Amino acid sequence: MYFLWYILIGLVAGWLANLIVKGSGSGLLVNLIVGIIGGFLGGWILSLFGVIAVGTIASLITSVAGAVVLLGIAALIAPKHRRK
Repeated sequence: MYFLWYILIGLVAGWLANLIVKGSGSGLLVNLIVGIIGGFLGGWILSLFGVIAVGTIASLITSVAGAVVLLGIAALIAPKHRRK
């Protein structure tokens, strides 16, 4: 049952991160992937500072923060499309 809860948190986190970074959602699958990877990234970053997210709200905040960092890194790496 917890697996479904983590997927739901990942979806919400990915959707919120896309709204923060891009201003619109990127689709269900992309939001899920970004949210889940963002959760791992956010948890890892917080653990470097000795902080552990406990509870649903803290997990969501951690996942959103990690997803925003992930999207920021992806924006720096991705090639810019030039208009002609």
